[in-house]
Amino acid sequence: MFTKKIGLNVLLLTALIGLSSWGFLVHRTIHQLAVYKLPAPLQSFFYDNMKNLVENAPRPDQRRNSDKAEATKHFIDIEMYGPNAINDMPLDWENAVKKYTADSLKKYGWGPYNAMVQLENLTQAFKANNQDSILFYAADLGHYLGDLHVPLHTTINYDGQLTGQKGLHSLWESFIPDLSIDEYQLYNNHKATYLKNPAKALWKDIRHANALLPDMLAKEKQLSDRFSPDTKYKMQMYYGRETKMYTKEFALAYAKELGPTVNAQLIEASNLIADFWYTAWVNAGKPDLGTKRGMSNQLKVELDSYINNQLIKNKLLISKQIKDQD
Repeated sequence: MFTKKIGLNVLLLTALIGLSSWGFLVHRTIHQLAVYKLPAPLQSFFYDNMKNLVENAPRPDQRRNSDKAEATKHFIDIEMYGPNAINDMPLDWENAVKKYTADSLKKYGWGPYNAMVQLENLTQAFKANNQDSILFYAADLGHYLGDLHVPLHTTINYDGQLTGQKGLHSLWESFIPDLSIDEYQLYNNHKATYLKNPAKALWKDIRHANALLPDMLAKEKQLSDRFSPDTKYKMQMYYGRETKMYTKEFALAYAKELGPTVNAQLIEASNLIADFWYTAWVNAGKPDLGTKRGMSNQLKVELDSYINNQLIKNKLLISKQIKDQD
């Protein structure tokens, strides 16, 4: 999930160290976890198609190379909408346009409103019982919801560039999860819940993500004071270009300072994705998706591994399987 303005060095950094950015490793992970939170028979349908769903979780990022309108669907530069916009933004697109104009929203990020568009697209796909469309819009919706749980997707200071901390975006959402996901608690007891007001639920999570920013920035500054430039960064040649990248030592130290923050945002994202998928299905009239009655033995095995936080140990986390093949 690269930001709309992130520089070449950070892109090279991500490629160089073989990271699956939040748009790959974590996006795929949260899509899989969301499936485990669904009720039958919706869970059976998504589980039967889980590989498709998980593999396509990064697709909106991939579209950015060919669609100029794609980038601003992934974030919201909340400060550009006023000093208290995090609390005052209208929940619906129509009122947001009246207050800020469509041009401003498309310029400074309309991620929350785009997520609602994708929710409606998924609802209509359920109503039509078009299974290809259901999987397409479910994957895209999950991606956009995941993006909005990254604190740096809620601010104009998207890469720490305004506070002398450029590169923070890739560090927080890419390097740290890649190093630490084996230690994450991937299970929580959330079950998909019908949302009477999905936009309200989404904005609650956006406000929480945004509220994490001051601590994220402060801890990076404090930690940097304990590292010299040559222990915080290292230079490495990549395709003939000398590229700056964080050291593993700094990334691990920062992860320790952050505590469970990244893990917690990953879980919150998967919870809301499950809620949105379930809400779309309910709003569509709970269509019969043609799945077999009862839970498959393989799903039972995976749910047991999920509940005991052993998906990675038992080699059942698809995102890790894909990464290991890269």
